[in-house]
Amino acid sequence: MIKEDPLNRVLYIDLTKKKFWIEERPELFTKYIGGTGVAIRLLHENCPNDIDPFSPDNPIIFAVGPLNGLFPIASKTVAMFKSPHTGNLGESHAGGRSAIAIRMAGYGAIVIKGKSERPCYIAIHSDKVYFRDATTLWGVKEGLSVGSLIRRQEPGAGLRTIMRIGPAGEKLISYSCVTLETYRHFGRLGLGAVFGSKNLKAVVISGKRDINVTNFKEYKQLYEELLLQLAESEKMKKYHELGTPANILPLSFSKGIPIKNLLTNEIEKIENISGESFAEKHLGRRVACSHCPVACIHLATLRKPYEDEPYFYRTVYLSYDYELIYALGSMLGITSSEDVLKLIEAVEDMGLDAISTGVILAWITEAFEKGIINETMTDGIVPEWGNTECYVELIRKIVYSNNELFNDLRRGIDYTSSKYGGKDFALTYGKNEMPGYHTGYGAHIGYLFGARHSHLDSAGYAIDREAMTTQKTVEELVERIIKEEQWRQILSSLVICFFAREIYTSDVIHKCLKLSGFGFSEEELSEIGREIYADKYRFKIKCGFDIDNLSLPKRVFEIPTSLGFIDKDFTDKAIVLLKEKIKSLL
Repeated sequence: MIKEDPLNRVLYIDLTKKKFWIEERPELFTKYIGGTGVAIRLLHENCPNDIDPFSPDNPIIFAVGPLNGLFPIASKTVAMFKSPHTGNLGESHAGGRSAIAIRMAGYGAIVIKGKSERPCYIAIHSDKVYFRDATTLWGVKEGLSVGSLIRRQEPGAGLRTIMRIGPAGEKLISYSCVTLETYRHFGRLGLGAVFGSKNLKAVVISGKRDINVTNFKEYKQLYEELLLQLAESEKMKKYHELGTPANILPLSFSKGIPIKNLLTNEIEKIENISGESFAEKHLGRRVACSHCPVACIHLATLRKPYEDEPYFYRTVYLSYDYELIYALGSMLGITSSEDVLKLIEAVEDMGLDAISTGVILAWITEAFEKGIINETMTDGIVPEWGNTECYVELIRKIVYSNNELFNDLRRGIDYTSSKYGGKDFALTYGKNEMPGYHTGYGAHIGYLFGARHSHLDSAGYAIDREAMTTQKTVEELVERIIKEEQWRQILSSLVICFFAREIYTSDVIHKCLKLSGFGFSEEELSEIGREIYADKYRFKIKCGFDIDNLSLPKRVFEIPTSLGFIDKDFTDKAIVLLKEKIKSLL
């Protein structure tokens, strides 16, 4: 076993030349911690601002942090790239075994550039990098298990992760994802398409290094304290028992879950797609990311009949969560848990981001109702709320059809609605499709100004929940959004799962970092969070992001949220103030 901490090492891989090298970059990790902080600096260093996202020069960057491999629920890897979906910052986080595998292989970050002349996959086994032919894997769907095929070829040593794309990534669909360990994903903003543009089918990483701590006795005590807090936390218990689908019924009751492209905030039988219903009818088992005691990943069993064998079925395991049930359930007027699972399977097989796909299908349905698109344009498919079979077929058409509409839909609904019409009901924020919380000002303004336009940027839905008891002024809301997102830059640099944010307070983080060999004070952490946040906006703006031309989708003003109707005058003032605050940081 190797005894040194490998966090300072950055692995560079050139797919064009089939070369790799390792650089020691301690200055990156001592100044920017790891994860998000290091990834955005490497993106600035390696990504020219004017390149096409499908250029060989667009880097894929994976980064982990000092708490990965040492502390519980510090289980995420940060991926950064220039997004083909938005044209600026692409950032996605994933769990599984990825973060621990990268750390055990001996790296704090990995930078992949260039383009292979033929389909390939990369195998990283500690200090060795192998370029494998993947011609026979190209075109293989996830349902046919690319992971199992690679595992037979790459036995690996130590802890291993396998990242791979499906047909959507190979087709360069701008919202295609990367799947890890079958049930985890780099979901949003199109990392799968960047893989595909490089003829990169997969990345395999394994290693078995040790990580040192400064005081093992204190480390063990702190580790046990954190484990106990995670075990006793009511919130963690909720994530273990029902997972995020526990939010379906509360959000439905408060009118906070989008339904039918946000045409309404009510739907009958929504209880049939609640977390409770999924658990009762379908829950097969729970699994956890490495180094996580919570096991929030819920796997449903779906029985699939064989067409040529009566009374003979195969069982498919599918991971489900709140966002998938929203995007492929309520957003499409579907209230059958089995139908939601059928759509999840279709999305998984193709390798698409479920959130963007669901919102796009909802836009197609409303656009069809309004006569903006017609049957000829959809290859004879009639989109209809609640019609699972038509949605499964539309998903396949988006990936495989070459007609004009489906080619355009591969670029998302911001582009498609700009071309065909229907912009007023296109639910996008900075070109990225809407997450599943219609809870109020915090959610929608948070999506608009979040550095990656995600519900996890500032957790605006949580800010809205606070506002149910204490109404916030424009100034208070803006300050809360910025403060929360800047602090989350620290969590995602460490890299900690956001579910544990209430347990990993600044005081706890200070102790963890000290035992990891880092001496950041609370004041230094706050300053680093501000700098990372500003660094992300610098990258976005140099790529053409127009901060002065941001507005909320018209539809969000038309349907009451959990806090009632959104007042446009309030949001206009908040948008102006947020622009001023962000510009002052640059």
